[in-house]
Amino acid sequence: MLSSEFGTGQVFWSLLWLFLFVIWVWLVIVVFGDIRHSRDLSGWGKGLWCGLIIALPYLGVFIYLIARGTGMRRHAGLQSREQDKLMQRYLDDAARPPGG
Repeated sequence: MLSSEFGTGQVFWSLLWLFLFVIWVWLVIVVFGDIRHSRDLSGWGKGLWCGLIIALPYLGVFIYLIARGTGMRRHAGLQSREQDKLMQRYLDDAARPPGG
């Protein structure tokens, strides 16, 4: 029976490893998204970063976070402001009376 083979420690370690795996997948998705949306990188630069992350995943993500971590924050801020402008424009249009 599977429940008799899994002790409390095994469940804890399994959940810890699952949690770390989910964090890793999220981090890789965020880094690839930042590479894709970076306007200051050329196509070759984006390709090189993606190649490094695919070839050496842990080292590539670690180097990317060190080299371009502040740029990631700046890109997120710009994207947030653009979404805020679009939402404000939509709300202004929705609040305007029809035909007016």
